[in-house]
Amino acid sequence: MKKYTFTEKKDTRSGFGDAMTELGESHPNVVALCADLVGSLKIAPFIKNHPERFIQTGIAEANMIGIASGLAIGGKIPYATTFANFGSGRVYDQIRQSVAYSDKNVKIAVSHAGLTLGEDGATHQILEDLAMMRAMPNMTVINPCDYNQTKAATIAIADHEGPVYLRFGRPVVPVFTPADQKFEIGKAWMVNEGKDVSIIATGHLVWEAIKAGEILEEKGIDAEIINIHTIKPLDTAAILKSVKKTKCVVTCEEHQANGGLGDAVAQTLSQNFLAPQEYIAVKDSFGESGVPEDLMAKYGLTAEHIVEAVLKVISRK
Repeated sequence: MKKYTFTEKKDTRSGFGDAMTELGESHPNVVALCADLVGSLKIAPFIKNHPERFIQTGIAEANMIGIASGLAIGGKIPYATTFANFGSGRVYDQIRQSVAYSDKNVKIAVSHAGLTLGEDGATHQILEDLAMMRAMPNMTVINPCDYNQTKAATIAIADHEGPVYLRFGRPVVPVFTPADQKFEIGKAWMVNEGKDVSIIATGHLVWEAIKAGEILEEKGIDAEIINIHTIKPLDTAAILKSVKKTKCVVTCEEHQANGGLGDAVAQTLSQNFLAPQEYIAVKDSFGESGVPEDLMAKYGLTAEHIVEAVLKVISRK
């Protein structure tokens, strides 16, 4: 198995913030909007450098989406930023009617997604957003795995024409992808080639999948690990190529089992190549307040849980 190491940990939201600083210089049409969460979204440097290209909407997320839609009509590239819960659930109607329906070039960039929001609790730990956005026509849905990939994704979507939902988080996580990577929307990243099982992961669960792969190697199991950073459009070719080889798959996501990456993969397999599948995801439950690491363990989203799922799915081949 290919070995992945890291020398530092960073929060993925800082990858977004640093990318916005660079976009401020390279893309004069990029405009930032925020719903009273500048510090949390790490966009203070962008605002300092380009105050005329920033709009503070306050705690009025629906208005923020409407303003972003208007800016897109005027040729700007608006990045509408807030917490994931407020940037999807609270403004679903505005995104549907004012952004997706007319295919406007609005980037919805959201932080603090999933259980790893931790102590803020269930009201803020949205676990349904990927499903909601994946179901939205015209919407591209991206969920990168570390600081470097989040930074690369943030820059890449500026050149993509159309609505984007970009999801990242608050906790510090290992930085293990290349700093100079080329981010390709809709193109899976092969983490490790293997022959016994396909582990398809997204977001924070990619590193857990890598750790699981190392444990499995000690057990004599050769895992193929794929990073699906783009939930939609899904790289179905990469998924099918892998599962046709391994004949079984485990999907891993910090999200509800219903409607997320796992269901996207299951839909692909049901139409093209039937194979056993196990889900690593939250099982139809809200989260709760707690330390992120404890919550990930309680809700079954760790490397150890992935190993258990792999052993189970291999027995079903």
